[in-house]
Amino acid sequence: MATENSKPSEEQNMNSNRRSFLKQGAAATAAASVVAGAPSLSLARSANVRGSNTVKVGLIGCGGRGTGASDQAMNNASGVNVELHSVADVFESRATQAIEQCTEEHGEKVKVNGDSMHIGLDGWKKVLDSDVELVILATPPGFRPLHFEKAIDAGKHVFMEKPVGVDAPGIRRVLAAGEKAKEKKLWVQVGLQRRHEPVYQQVIDQLQAGIIGDLICSRVYWNNNGVWNRPRDANDTELMYQLRNWYYFNWICGDHIVEQHIHNLDVINWLMGDFPEKAQGMGGRLVRTGKKNGEIFDHHAVEYTYPNGHKMFSFCRHMPKCWSAVTEFVHGANGWAHLSEGKIYNGDNEVIFQTEEKGHKGHQWEHDDLFRDIAAGNYVNEAEYGAKSTFTAILGRLATYSGKELNWDTVLAEAPSLANVDEITKFDDPAPVQPLDDGSYAIPVPGKQAKKYLKS
Repeated sequence: MATENSKPSEEQNMNSNRRSFLKQGAAATAAASVVAGAPSLSLARSANVRGSNTVKVGLIGCGGRGTGASDQAMNNASGVNVELHSVADVFESRATQAIEQCTEEHGEKVKVNGDSMHIGLDGWKKVLDSDVELVILATPPGFRPLHFEKAIDAGKHVFMEKPVGVDAPGIRRVLAAGEKAKEKKLWVQVGLQRRHEPVYQQVIDQLQAGIIGDLICSRVYWNNNGVWNRPRDANDTELMYQLRNWYYFNWICGDHIVEQHIHNLDVINWLMGDFPEKAQGMGGRLVRTGKKNGEIFDHHAVEYTYPNGHKMFSFCRHMPKCWSAVTEFVHGANGWAHLSEGKIYNGDNEVIFQTEEKGHKGHQWEHDDLFRDIAAGNYVNEAEYGAKSTFTAILGRLATYSGKELNWDTVLAEAPSLANVDEITKFDDPAPVQPLDDGSYAIPVPGKQAKKYLKS
């Protein structure tokens, strides 16, 4: 699928030596492969991944993040030799660029040729039909539930970028596919890379151990200037235009509270070991108000409440020349913490704990961890928390769009789908969102259109 994402990828090298790839015997392979009754094809693929020193990878979505993830997979420090064997993207220029960049960095590890580079809206199917053992899913997130479900059906191990969906039906689909992955013992990792960073791991361990007492509230931020925008080409169908500018359309992006701010929301979910039970908030468009800005807001502010009463105050904003911050703070009975900096303070603002690790290299470390776990037979499945943290962001978006206080269980069960992406097969298909007569797009109006966003 299309991945016109130009966000820069992180390229880091791990200096520490990690465990070499372990060749597993027949007994170990059987213990960590599919359960009885699952397709024998999955068993064969699982055995192949864990019984040799090479993993064949396929890439679905060749934008900046997909290219970055492929690079980091091939650059993993686990001792596993990762090769890129197949790619797919809607746009040929993206696929070609990804192959060129990966080849420049990794040479013969890139095995893609004319027969294994697939262009078009159905290219992802051909990657899943190939003999790759693990797929990287890095298309815009509106397609993630479909691709994840079909990858698990095909018996593939999965690394999928966040967020993992854009609406409640998509999240339910991901949760169901995640359970199927458990049955098949297919590894699943989600690109919420902060969970793989020692800075966060160490400070969260301290907070959960009670270093500042009961955790009363948290503040999380993703405030910056915003992202790219691409002009409409005279030859674009409406669907092509939206695929090129996917960030500005909810059916494929979910708004920036979902696409970006999910990282900060996930950190607090991780810290709390739970997910919010309700949310209310406000948002709108003040700066990005043109036709090119699609239908999304440029700011959201949400109050989330957890079952234990903890409040998370969430702020995300895309506005130039304003205060920028991408970070998280937590306040407890006896102090506070700045999570991204790895520092904890007492009530007198004195540092009482500081993490040893200073870097944020999670994009690389998550792949090191994934292939180390595969090599060792340590089964990992991050689909559930990836889906629920994604839904945390979706719940916030629906709260700001509707102006209502929303309940997690009700919205997850009842909120409507934004698009049936299964039926999008060619560029002439109608886009799920159509422009108004003046070329602009309908914008959510809190308090007036709640039913549109909450229940069909």
